[in-house]
Amino acid sequence: MKSEEATDTGKQIEVRCPCCGAALKIDAHLGRVIWHEAAAKPKKSRDNLDRAGDVLEKQAAQREAHFRESEEQEKTKADLLARKFEEALKRSRGAPVQPALRDIDLD
Repeated sequence: MKSEEATDTGKQIEVRCPCCGAALKIDAHLGRVIWHEAAAKPKKSRDNLDRAGDVLEKQAAQREAHFRESEEQEKTKADLLARKFEEALKRSRGAPVQPALRDIDLD
């Protein structure tokens, strides 16, 4: 929006900034801004809150899934350790028993 007003001291030009949308009144004789009105910023707080809520819900779902997975692993942990022990016991039954080496025996 451009408009020109004639005053006794010179021309005043009213323009809108293409970047921020602010209204500026410029004195053509001085070449300076004599009045500035900032553009109203659109309220995005509700959109940001909605997005933040969605992110929090997504994180809560991920935490719940991770907890359920670790819970299942803990349920089967005892069975897994028992099977590993049985396998190690089977392998060690056929091996001859040898006394452990001590540091003093190496001298």
